Amino acid sequence: HHCHHRSSSSSSSTSSTPTDNNPSITSKSDTYYIPKPNLTNTANNVINIQNRVKIIPTDDGIIHVLLSRPTKLNSLDMPMFEAIADAASRLKNDPTLNKNMRVILLSGEGRAFCTGLDAKSVTLSGPTKNLDKLLERPSEFGGEDGLGNLAQDVCYLWRGLPVPVITCLHGMCFGGGLQVALGADMRFSTPDCRFSIMESRWGLIPDMGASLTLRELVRIDVAKELTMTGRIVDGLEAEKIGLVTRCVDDPMEEAMKVAKEIIERSPDSVAATKELFQSTWVADEDTCLKKETDLQMKLIATWYEYQCLFLYFPQVHFHYYGFY
Repeated sequence: HHCHHRSSSSSSSTSSTPTDNNPSITSKSDTYYIPKPNLTNTANNVINIQNRVKIIPTDDGIIHVLLSRPTKLNSLDMPMFEAIADAASRLKNDPTLNKNMRVILLSGEGRAFCTGLDAKSVTLSGPTKNLDKLLERPSEFGGEDGLGNLAQDVCYLWRGLPVPVITCLHGMCFGGGLQVALGADMRFSTPDCRFSIMESRWGLIPDMGASLTLRELVRIDVAKELTMTGRIVDGLEAEKIGLVTRCVDDPMEEAMKVAKEIIERSPDSVAATKELFQSTWVADEDTCLKKETDLQMKLIATWYEYQCLFLYFPQVHFHYYGFY
């Protein structure tokens, strides 16, 4: 299997702190893994949304988005719903943020990625008003073509960004937290992260985009079983059934590695790849074949220009665009 789990003896002795020469290093405590993006040289640019989500751009085109309510295991109260949707919306629409954006790494601060709905907070702070706000469509964050309501947009809006979104999962990823993770393009998880489609425990269904995301990832019988039971699975089983891309000892390190490989490629082709697969995965054949050609025609124009440049300037490496 892809999973290379360290023995417990070595993991407790590898406590490390971020250093300048190793930007993707993670800090481990004796008891649990915490994904730690290196935040040196970025502190001035940290955008803090409602004390729930931090957006941290870095110089190399990687933008860290941190769910930042660690004392409540990043559970979803109303400000957290709004902050996640707001973060995705800003990354799509704010040119000062997305000018050099190439990859988004989404992770949770503290002991868990996200434990789902903070039911107590949502019900205590005005249940009818809050439920209306969560379920009314479109939400204020999806723009004029918005399809989703607020509950769905915390998952769905990541799919509309023209760059890959990679989530680093650890601790717990329950209910709405799992649906947020499913809205990303890739999911790297620790082997012991626990996953559950929790909603049936509340007598509800998953209504935050799961009907869109699960159909692309797991078989229908698996989706029904996990949803009807609310059973908890670990990272290894989640990988086997398709909920996560890969199980690794250090998801942040893996995400940084993949991000750096993607940054070597043309941003246009990466964006087109995302659009191609998302718009065709469950579409009819006609739509798929036409979409391939439409996207390729746009890319070929650029490719052709670079071929010509390369003929005239063979000494220049057009490395950034992936054309050699």
